[in-house]
Amino acid sequence: MSNPINQTGTSQEVATLGGGCFWCLDAVFADLKGVEKAESGYSGGAVDHPTYRQVCSGTTGHAEVSQVTFDPKVISFRELLEVFFTIHDPTTLNRQGADEGTQYRSAIFYHTPEQKGTAEQVVQALNAKGIWDAPIVTEVVPFKKFYRAEDNHQEYYKNNTDQPYCRVVIAPKVAKARKHFLEKLKKG
Repeated sequence: MSNPINQTGTSQEVATLGGGCFWCLDAVFADLKGVEKAESGYSGGAVDHPTYRQVCSGTTGHAEVSQVTFDPKVISFRELLEVFFTIHDPTTLNRQGADEGTQYRSAIFYHTPEQKGTAEQVVQALNAKGIWDAPIVTEVVPFKKFYRAEDNHQEYYKNNTDQPYCRVVIAPKVAKARKHFLEKLKKG
C-alpha cells in the first residue's frame, strides 16, 4: 500500500488513537519528530459530526482520539504505539484517571492491515512483559471515520498551560513522554 505524499514530498501515514482525554494525547504526539499534525477529534461511534458536549454525554459511541499524521521514515507506527502505551493506562476499561465513560476508552483505530498486525503484536508483547497488574483492554478496531473536534480543542495544552487540568493532568504526561522519549522529540 502506498502512502500519500505531502507538500514537502515526504510520505505520510495516519494513526487514530484513543487513550483518555484527547488533549493529553495531542500534547505528547505534537512534540515528536516525524509527526506533522496531531488533531483532537472523535472516532468509533454512530453519530455523524458529533459535538464535544454530545461525546461527553457518552451516548454517541465515539471515543476522544488524536488523529496523528506522521512520516513513517522518521517515526514508525510501532514507535507511536510505544509512546501511546507509556502515556495512558491501557488496563482500565472506559476510564483514564478521573475521566470515566466509553468516550475515554483505550482504542487503536487501525487504517491498514499492517497497522492492525503491529497493534496486535505490541499489545501481545506488552501483556507478556507483565508491565501492568491487569491485562490490556485496548480495542484494536478498524478505522471508519474521524470527526475533527471544535477549534478550541486543538492544541489545547499549548494554548492553556496555566489551566488547572493542564497543570495537574496533562503536564505530567508530557513530562513523562519527554523524559522517556527524549531522542524522539522535535528540537526547540
